[in-house]
Amino acid sequence: MDLEIKKEESTYTSCYCEENVWCLCDRIRDKYPDRLHNCYCVFISNNKRAIPLWRQKASKREDGQVVWDYHVIFLYQPGPGTLVFDLDTSLTFPCDFERYCEESIKDDKCLKPEYHRMFRVIPAAEFLQTFASDRSHMLTKDGQWMSPPPVYPPIKTEECHNNIQEFISMEKEDNHGVILNLKQFLEKFLKRTDKT
Repeated sequence: MDLEIKKEESTYTSCYCEENVWCLCDRIRDKYPDRLHNCYCVFISNNKRAIPLWRQKASKREDGQVVWDYHVIFLYQPGPGTLVFDLDTSLTFPCDFERYCEESIKDDKCLKPEYHRMFRVIPAAEFLQTFASDRSHMLTKDGQWMSPPPVYPPIKTEECHNNIQEFISMEKEDNHGVILNLKQFLEKFLKRTDKT
């Protein structure tokens, strides 16, 4: 693999997956700028804000299932294959896309329609330029942190201090990447090498 990204060397804060992925994108921009065009940030959510994923470290279940309001992963697609970088999974880091989908995302057929996942796929360069979060979504009504925030300052752009809800939302395009259902997501990244 031409990306030497080690899990133990990656910036990680529990419950801040979007910032973990932003930091990963930023690291690749600095270390492998010629590879950034092969990288994607993927927000997984739905209109109900309830998406089941399996093989998650935060789970207390044997199968690792967690129902998140949203989750964010990083994809690297240099050629016919795709790798998933998920700092919250118990699977390998990185993980082959096909294995990750089979074990962590699974099929929508086993889920009620309200739990079907949608995927907002954003090129890494675009994500770095446009994403901003003041972390207010992690505050309770009385101003307490639901989970301790990262030690570094909040991510912002020159134009914006907080637009995370536009990325989590699956109701419209919001000019951030493209929204795909599971079938479209698999078709985009599950590239077969057995073409004749």
